[in-house]
Amino acid sequence: MTQLLNSQTTIIDARGPRFGAVITTAVLATALATNNIWVIVAQAVVFAIGAFKGPQFTPYASIYKTFVKPRLKREAPVEDVRPPQFAQSVGLLFALVAIGGLSIGVSAIFTVAVAFALAAAFLNAAFNFCLGCEVYLLLLRARSK
Repeated sequence: MTQLLNSQTTIIDARGPRFGAVITTAVLATALATNNIWVIVAQAVVFAIGAFKGPQFTPYASIYKTFVKPRLKREAPVEDVRPPQFAQSVGLLFALVAIGGLSIGVSAIFTVAVAFALAAAFLNAAFNFCLGCEVYLLLLRARSK
């Protein structure tokens, strides 16, 4: 569910990004276990869509809207799209660093970057704690002071 809160703020179903985090956790764990650059490239594409268009336009959101949301009974909690979109940008940054690390032959960079992204995705998937969203809110508060 995507709505316009006012002329500048889009709100989304808050459960969608958490579902996306579950898939992201699995993809990043696969990338970490296999050191496969194509797995992280695929995740980087998903992050890029989420960062530039919004998390509600990612393939994971499509899966959520098609297969999961119709089976949920409760009213959808909503949230502003900007914090999850910022979190997607942070994920994209980590994915790009990981791709760069493997491209130059330094697998330690890949491992650390993917591990950080995996930790953040896991926090969201398991505990509904979006680390990137919290960083966004901290930056917003710091900017307004």
